[in-house]
Amino acid sequence: MTRSVWLKADDSVGDWEARKRRITAGLEAGVDWVLVDEADVGRVRSLGEVNVAAFRTDTDASLIDDVEEAEDPEEGAVADAYVVGKDGEGDGTIDLPNDLSGSADLTTLRRADNRANGAYVRILSKEYESFAETAAEDADYTIVVGEDWTIIPLENLIARIGEETDLVAGVTTAEEARTAFETLEIGSDSVLLDSDDPDEIRKTVEARDAAERETLELRWAEVTAVERTGMADRVCVDTGNLLEHDEGMLVGSMGRGLFFVHAETAESPYVASRPFRVNAGAVHAYVRTPDGGTKYLSELKSGDEVQVVDSEGHTREAIVGRVKIEKRPMFRVEAELEGDRVETLLQNAETIKVRTREGRKAVTDLEAGDEILLYYEDTARHFGEAVEESIIEK
Repeated sequence: MTRSVWLKADDSVGDWEARKRRITAGLEAGVDWVLVDEADVGRVRSLGEVNVAAFRTDTDASLIDDVEEAEDPEEGAVADAYVVGKDGEGDGTIDLPNDLSGSADLTTLRRADNRANGAYVRILSKEYESFAETAAEDADYTIVVGEDWTIIPLENLIARIGEETDLVAGVTTAEEARTAFETLEIGSDSVLLDSDDPDEIRKTVEARDAAERETLELRWAEVTAVERTGMADRVCVDTGNLLEHDEGMLVGSMGRGLFFVHAETAESPYVASRPFRVNAGAVHAYVRTPDGGTKYLSELKSGDEVQVVDSEGHTREAIVGRVKIEKRPMFRVEAELEGDRVETLLQNAETIKVRTREGRKAVTDLEAGDEILLYYEDTARHFGEAVEESIIEK
């Protein structure tokens, strides 16, 4: 599931300057969507690159502050999604139909506007919960906002709506966002944040990122051989992110067994630390990516995403800034887990560290009998994807 953060920035926020401050904070934090009134779509487009959803309005003129703004050349821009329900049945401005089993669905909210593909419903009672559920059958996006977030029937909606819509839960804090993403262990697809606080917006984006990340079960394998080999083309992966002391990447010659290789965060007598770099091994080796797949190290290029993992298995994504390939002397490191042998090639250098039971250890000090940390899955890989077939790697 891909999570997203929507930022509410309609006329309830205040005048355009207040809305603009909120939107700018959202763009800087990395929100995915901005939800505005229809007249503001062009203004948002001029501020930066982001998905724009618009509350459909009967008359754009009611949302324009003055004549000069009405002549804004950006006016008339098209939104990525149109949402109905505000100032209508969705928020209680117009009473719900008596028969919710009849025509009370997205068509009720759309009226004559067939652009609308999103529904906005405030959960004012059990009837509004049922209304949201019915509207979701036709809506690409269903936004639900509770009067008291702690009692919003989010669990019911997550369980009932299924996959036919993106469920967007209204929140006012990052903590509420975290809870929404975790509810029923499935969570809402997205959250709609109503906050001016730049820190709260940033923390909500961080909550989105954390909800999307997996935690891997890393295991200890026994080193069975460490052998010098000849020269090979070695890959340093330089990321556009600073890595923590206990972080690294998962790399290996065999897709089923990837070795934990530390980032070059430690100072050494030989070179300064490079806290953005993982000296990952030879060009043929796999590196794990955030989608659970793998890429060959030789394929990586600037702008690609790689998965960063810490020694506890917590993961995050990092952007490749540069890939350095140079000829270097190598070690072949072989390890065994549950009778299965896996191996990889790592550069013969004191600055390359792996994780052992005793802590960080230079590959040059690694010996048979050491226990080394790796990620093991009993599966084969085809073009980086796990497949159920028999493949022999040796």
